[in-house]
Amino acid sequence: MSRVVTIEEPPPSPQLPQTRCREKPGASGSVSANRPYDFLYDPLFIVSSEKDHTQANIQANLIRNRLRRVPRFRTMFSNLIHYPRYSLYWSKVDPVPAFMRREWKGQEEKHREGLWQLAIMDTSFQMAKEVYEDPDVTGKNRYKYFERPFLPFHQQVPFNVVFAATKTQAYTFLPISAKYPPVLSKHTVGTQTDYRDAEVQTDPYSPEYVVCQDSIPELLTLATLTWGRGLPAGQAEVEMIERAREKRAWEATLPCLSDTSQFEKRRRMMNAMERKEWAFREQEIEKLQEIRLEVLKELLKKRDENQNEVNMKHLNARWSQLQEAKEAKLAQIQHTHVVAIRKLAGKGRNIEGKLERRNIIKDYSDYASQVYGPLSRLGRFPDNNSEDFVVKNYYLNTYEGLVELESSLPDFVTQPRIRPPKPKVTTTKAGFLKRAARMDHELAEVHKAILDKKNKVLEPKKLLRFLQRKAVPQPRLPTPTLEMSSNEEEDIEMAVIYLQKLLRGRVVQNMMFEGKEKRLELIQELRTSHALQEDDRLLKKAEKQVTLALQRQRNLHEHKVSLVENHLAGLEGRVLADMFDFLSKELVRLQEERRIHAFAMLAERQRRMREAEESGRRQVEQRRLREEDQIFKEVIKVHQNTITSYLEDIILNTEENTAEEQARAEIEKMAEEINDVAYEMESRRTQLQSEEIVAELVYSFLIPEVQKEFVKEKVRNAQRKHILAAHQIIHGHTEDMVKKNFVEQEQDEEVSDTDKSPEEDTQNKNSS
Repeated sequence: MSRVVTIEEPPPSPQLPQTRCREKPGASGSVSANRPYDFLYDPLFIVSSEKDHTQANIQANLIRNRLRRVPRFRTMFSNLIHYPRYSLYWSKVDPVPAFMRREWKGQEEKHREGLWQLAIMDTSFQMAKEVYEDPDVTGKNRYKYFERPFLPFHQQVPFNVVFAATKTQAYTFLPISAKYPPVLSKHTVGTQTDYRDAEVQTDPYSPEYVVCQDSIPELLTLATLTWGRGLPAGQAEVEMIERAREKRAWEATLPCLSDTSQFEKRRRMMNAMERKEWAFREQEIEKLQEIRLEVLKELLKKRDENQNEVNMKHLNARWSQLQEAKEAKLAQIQHTHVVAIRKLAGKGRNIEGKLERRNIIKDYSDYASQVYGPLSRLGRFPDNNSEDFVVKNYYLNTYEGLVELESSLPDFVTQPRIRPPKPKVTTTKAGFLKRAARMDHELAEVHKAILDKKNKVLEPKKLLRFLQRKAVPQPRLPTPTLEMSSNEEEDIEMAVIYLQKLLRGRVVQNMMFEGKEKRLELIQELRTSHALQEDDRLLKKAEKQVTLALQRQRNLHEHKVSLVENHLAGLEGRVLADMFDFLSKELVRLQEERRIHAFAMLAERQRRMREAEESGRRQVEQRRLREEDQIFKEVIKVHQNTITSYLEDIILNTEENTAEEQARAEIEKMAEEINDVAYEMESRRTQLQSEEIVAELVYSFLIPEVQKEFVKEKVRNAQRKHILAAHQIIHGHTEDMVKKNFVEQEQDEEVSDTDKSPEEDTQNKNSS
């Protein structure tokens, strides 16, 4: 925390001294309302939107705690503005661990809300139930359910008053279960830190060590490995250690840098080792690429499976909806069919449409009538809430109860005694019938008369025995005539009239013949009725019996044929109805199947389009990320190069200045020594020694120069013959090629001239 408060406790005394609070002089006077990364660590810290989350993240990253001061050694004690003492740079160390999620927590709530809306709209979607963990109030989570006071208090009260336990009488608590351990009355309270202990991941303890001089332990090569990043060691770390050992052994076999004769061997060995390392690195890259490819395949496969599962759920939901609609439609059609059949049956019972009064006696005598069993479709529900009156008894609903009930019943219930009925006495002691018996007898006679009248069969009407007068039809109206002017026309008219008479006579004959045929039986009956002989009467009677028998037989045959035809028609109707029903259902099924197939094709097309759009967006995003990474790398590289060049310039300038100063000092010292020696030699030198010095100088400077010029001339003369031979060869080939090209050009010109001459002749001829 930016504010540190120290509380001093005075020695105990009978009075109540006040607690003194003071601030450390080094602490600043401002107190932050919350910590900078509470929006990431604290689950109770809530921001209203993703915008506020981003703003909080920016504020946390822009605090001055990540700015570091780097002193400049040249101007470390400067107070000038243009020569500052230090530079500010941004620390790359991220205070937030890598495993902490930096996304906004509201995305999960939005995702959960979307799932709830999908579960409301789609009944087939099952929402996963949230399983809440045990709060464990008195266990490990007890610190979440209490809060300690934050000191200092407004009322300055010493500790012994604030935290003193209230003295009360002892109270015996009930025994508690072993699940919840007893809560102690005293606790050890730690210091307040920036982060909770449960959210801080620390490395295991490493003891201090001392390295002997001129020795490098192999264990120190593993100092870069930390807990979670290489420790505990696995197969990859063991392989890395083995490669490091091999590399150290190889470095021990390298020739020394001071040995110039082994320099080429050292270079070859280093090149071979570099190629080997690059090959190993390529293998590691290929392994990483294969692992990433496998992970990508698994993710794509999982995404396809999830998409197929969602599509199947949608199709099943759609199919269930269509099935429900189909069943509802079939039920409605069936209900309409039943209503129509019921109406047709009602009309068939009363074809003439006569109004009939209600027969109360018939309704109460028929136990299947509306009086005893009303239909619910007419608005009567006699068995409504009938389950409330159902007797639910142990002795009646279970076998054991029945056995127990049977054992408790008396014998005359399980073993009934049948007694013969006594005859009913209908007379009095005086011999007269009783009034009840007489009333029963009268009611029986009335009932018998009603049944006889009801079951009486109407006699068929008898045929007529006597002749009846038949009405004579009215005469036809006269045919209109038209007067003719000539004899020829009169003859034609007479012929037409004669033809009309013939036709009318023929029509009358046909009518008489048809009437005779229709009334042939009546004529025969009249003939038989007027017969006088007994034999003829008997013969006619026998013929009549035979005719009646034939008529009855024919009627029976026609009745049988009609019954057979009715049965066949019913069978044909049922077969046709089943066939039409099957065809209609197949047609509906085919249409629904095509619709579902069309929906599936549309869904597949939409899925592919969305996948293409998503892949395009993903490629654009990946390209943008690569560009940003490359830009960031280049910027970091530029910064690093700038810092490196700056440091190199500083080091080089420092080295040059130091070397220049040391060189000047050494040169001045050597010059002084040489001058001293020269002055001393000049004072002691003779003429002969001076001539020897001049001769040595001439021998050292002039003779080597002459020898050098002589060697150069000798080399030049030795190379001149080779140069002349090369010139002769080159110029000889070039002269041959030039001559050959010149000859070819002359031949081409001659050929072109010969070709032009016939063309000019033809042109001259044409012009002439």
